[in-house]
Amino acid sequence: MPSLQVRELPVNIYHRLQKRAKAERRSLAQEAIITLARGMETTVSHKDRRRKLLRTIAEQTCFVGEKMAPVDLVQLIREDRER
Repeated sequence: MPSLQVRELPVNIYHRLQKRAKAERRSLAQEAIITLARGMETTVSHKDRRRKLLRTIAEQTCFVGEKMAPVDLVQLIREDRER
């Protein structure tokens, strides 16, 4: 897994991150990852990613009569892997 070192981090940001990590019972590194993910509007959780994929499948799947119209599952999997 890649690593990141932040230099010259403002003290006020460090203390806020440290305070939030303690309140959430996380390590400073875990809290930094979660905060970055939220700021970049992405999720860390694989469960959230799977839920979104299943929602996409449900939205793109349509029923024709009693049969389900085909969905390009390979394309959906490729899109998920590219994230």
